[in-house]
Amino acid sequence: MNMARATTTWILLLTIASTATTLVFACATPFPALAALAAVHMRRSDGVALMIAAWVASQAVGFCALGYPHDASTIAWGVAIGVAAIASVLAADAAARGSPAVRLVLAYVAAFVAFKLVILVESLALGGIGTALSVEIMARQFVRNGAILIGLLALYHALTAAGVPEPRRAFA
Repeated sequence: MNMARATTTWILLLTIASTATTLVFACATPFPALAALAAVHMRRSDGVALMIAAWVASQAVGFCALGYPHDASTIAWGVAIGVAAIASVLAADAAARGSPAVRLVLAYVAAFVAFKLVILVESLALGGIGTALSVEIMARQFVRNGAILIGLLALYHALTAAGVPEPRRAFA
């Protein structure tokens, strides 16, 4: 399998995995977890492609399976989340330095902070700033995304051990 095909396979596999979490947690796509994993194991452009694919899948699940309302506010929030997802992967990529474990931790923290900052700024225009600033909600999301990151990392290692080629890396 060539590197481009391997990367496309990983984007597809991680999008499927994130879609499963979206269904399980009813709209909580783990964008910071995906961003951290992408920053450590993919090129930046492939990480952005993963965020877009996961966002499209998340929106499809929300509108088709979870019954999101078809109104301007919901659509605006969907776009806001897409922007935050892309910001999270760019921040994760910028922060991913050091040993593999340190890269993953720094990428995750940067992704989570960037995601929440974009949501905070967007909530000023769209409403819901109380939810965006809730320490309880942010702490729960940080822990949940961290647990999902561990699960995605385990999936990544299991699949590469089973012979699925690794995606292209920026530092390869």
